Amino acid sequence: MKVSVIITTYNSEVWLEKVLWGYTIQTESDFEVVIADDGSTQKTKEVIDSFRKFFKHNIIHVWHADQGFRKPEIVNKAILQANSEYLLFTDGDCIPRKDFIETHIKHKEEGYFLSGGYFKLPINISNAIDKNNIINNKCFTYNWLFKNNLPKSFKIVKLTKSKIVAAFMNWVTTTKKTFNGHNTSVFKKDILEVNGFNEEMHYGGLDREIGERLFNAGILSKQIRYSAICLHLHHERSYAKPELIKKNLAIRSYNKKHNIIKIKNGIEKL
Repeated sequence: MKVSVIITTYNSEVWLEKVLWGYTIQTESDFEVVIADDGSTQKTKEVIDSFRKFFKHNIIHVWHADQGFRKPEIVNKAILQANSEYLLFTDGDCIPRKDFIETHIKHKEEGYFLSGGYFKLPINISNAIDKNNIINNKCFTYNWLFKNNLPKSFKIVKLTKSKIVAAFMNWVTTTKKTFNGHNTSVFKKDILEVNGFNEEMHYGGLDREIGERLFNAGILSKQIRYSAICLHLHHERSYAKPELIKKNLAIRSYNKKHNIIKIKNGIEKL
């Protein structure tokens, strides 16, 4: 298969269902879905099972018990179970446009990871999106969003369908080409080289940190922020704790200063 799509989730089965509908209508069908589940209840398993018939390859559900925020651990487990040599990381609150996977595959290149972005939605539109306007991709159109009371701003250009405009915006944007957990793809061998995600980290920069170690390993990044499009559904972040974010920043600062590539507490425990 061409890519393994690793989707993180935790007790957000309504949002996850919307996201999975987005993957059922992808223009590229040769991919597998790997759900990295950080301890959800049976409801999430039921949603996943209901979608198995829609995909060419079996959905892999990687789960561990709920012991608080342990995203790095469950994603590392998902990486090991993924069957493709190429991995696409995203979240269970990010609905992909129908050309999402095709775009990642088109731009993949040895020695690089791809840095994508998202278009953030308010809660009223997140709730309004349903199966029908995901399958027909209307929820990605300006008209549908404005009809559902999306405030007008320049950010809407992220949803451009023009490949020329998207390429130009990728070129001129001042946003850094970082590793984003909601929209990044990379070769599996490169992830294994840096020993995966750092399990010492909590929420707040853990995706950026693995990207920084990939840079230390000589892997570069390509900007596809305006080409690979997903809609980010609104949610609260009760797990964001200032003291742990501060600790994460210290880890990242140390790794940059000392050119760390392979951390000790990752996929392998060194």
